[in-house]
Amino acid sequence: MESKTNHILVHGHLGQNPDLRYTKKQEPVCVFSVAENITSEDGPIWHKVVVWGRQAEHCSVMLKKGSPVFVRGQKVTRSYVDKEGQQKGVEEIQAQLVGISIAS
Repeated sequence: MESKTNHILVHGHLGQNPDLRYTKKQEPVCVFSVAENITSEDGPIWHKVVVWGRQAEHCSVMLKKGSPVFVRGQKVTRSYVDKEGQQKGVEEIQAQLVGISIAS
């Protein structure tokens, strides 16, 4: 499995309500998407965000679709082999800090 890491700061709006789940070891993990506030002919840039621990639980309570947020974390690209044996890749932000933005 190959992995690349870069630090990133994103400001935007949630595209969906956060999805809170728990691992087999009962560790909370929350996933949501953020549309970055960049004007472009192609529309917004979307980012998948993953948050762990107590911050994940807070995100699931405090955030909702359309919420203005900022996310600071590491942009991670990882690859895996799916059930059909195909090589797949996923890019996501492993959030270290998620905040509610007062600017829209």
